[in-house]
Amino acid sequence: MRERETSTDRRPLVPLLGSRTQARRLVPHPGPVRGEQNPAASKSGTLRAAIFGMNDGLVSNLSLIFGVAGSGVDREVVIIAGIAGLLAGAFSMAAGEYVSMRVQREVFEHLLHTEAHELATQPEEERLELAEIYESKGIAPEIAAQITEELMRDPELALETHAREELGIDLHEGLGSPWGAAGSSFVMFGVGAFVPLLPFLVAAGTTAVVVSAAVSAVTLFGVGGAITILTGRGFLRSGVRMLAIGAAAAAITFVVGTLLDIAVT
Repeated sequence: MRERETSTDRRPLVPLLGSRTQARRLVPHPGPVRGEQNPAASKSGTLRAAIFGMNDGLVSNLSLIFGVAGSGVDREVVIIAGIAGLLAGAFSMAAGEYVSMRVQREVFEHLLHTEAHELATQPEEERLELAEIYESKGIAPEIAAQITEELMRDPELALETHAREELGIDLHEGLGSPWGAAGSSFVMFGVGAFVPLLPFLVAAGTTAVVVSAAVSAVTLFGVGGAITILTGRGFLRSGVRMLAIGAAAAAITFVVGTLLDIAVT
């Protein structure tokens, strides 16, 4: 049985936790400890969907348009293919993001419901569990016990704390919006997919291909750099990497389209 440490020069902590606001300030908040859920998923869900939605739209439609253009078909066919790719991809991305965020939200809600039930039916077990979590972070046992005791007096604060410490869910950040993720994904995919298509609406032949490649390259570099908002990596490195990926995809599909045209002819 572990022997608890004692200290005569420690000031009592309980009197300092006179209000819910004070209690929240004193509760350690280093992130999830034992849960597998990641609060960053809900925190950056809409932004992530927007950035990657535009990236996917740009790369996929650029590849589609260049593949069709490489086959030597008329400009009108390239435009129809580009519009079809834009709409199909945008709806697919939006549906996928909605389902993903909806399922994630339902999982979080189920976990919170279960945790609330346990707090109501097994308060002592939950109190000991939370105290052990704080002790595992290096807080003295008697201090951890006092913090936990004060937190458990407020059911709402207790659920909020257990959700964060056990499940990794930060209720202040929300559970993520399925419609927000779907909407931003749809719009940004459409914006990205429209970039390589735009030159073909005003030009044809080699001119349209060259302008489309140039405009798409600049946009790819910018989108790659924007991803650093989520990754924290260097802007130049991320931009060049995304440009290289998009250029490779477009080049491959253009060559495949050209070869198919030769084969068919």
